[in-house]
Amino acid sequence: MLLDADESQLVLVDYQARLMPAIHEGPRVLANALRLAQMAQALDVPTWGTEQNPDKLGPNPPELRALCRKTLAKMHFSAVADGLADWLRPPARPQGGNVRSLPKHLQKPPAAREPERPSIVIAGCEAHVCLLQTALELLEQELEVWVVTDACGSRSERNRDAAFDRLAGAGAELVTTEMVAFEWLRTAEHPAFKPVQALIK
Repeated sequence: MLLDADESQLVLVDYQARLMPAIHEGPRVLANALRLAQMAQALDVPTWGTEQNPDKLGPNPPELRALCRKTLAKMHFSAVADGLADWLRPPARPQGGNVRSLPKHLQKPPAAREPERPSIVIAGCEAHVCLLQTALELLEQELEVWVVTDACGSRSERNRDAAFDRLAGAGAELVTTEMVAFEWLRTAEHPAFKPVQALIK
């Protein structure tokens, strides 16, 4: 199964000013997150950000925030608990006609909100806390979760790698920034091939 740009959304979790200096290989992790956001913009993939307790940990870098449609301030470690899943699903379609005039046994239940872009490409910090809990809850919401390993970080490699093991066991796909880029593109003839390729080189 390959990633499809038309079915993808990008979620960038907690690349915050006061957190990143403590993250193992933090500059590389943040650089890959920026590349992902720039590739998503070039390919019209919606991008969302989150910030854990921003009053204490500061905001995400302005260049990353600028590439996100919205940034969710959260207090739960899982962004799903603070409403992220509602952003990732399209609004429910209103029912046509005057349903209330029908007897209850003839009324159809409201249509379930199906995600138009069910592939959630996610990366962030800390991998074993906020990223892990958000990704696991997105899997519980029956969304496809693709974790971009080289854009994720923790203060220690051991915690980061333990998160990847657990996520893979739960059904998440583990990918890299370049894998995402070339699967979103699919062909060297894609109109965005050169700008996306330039981001990787």
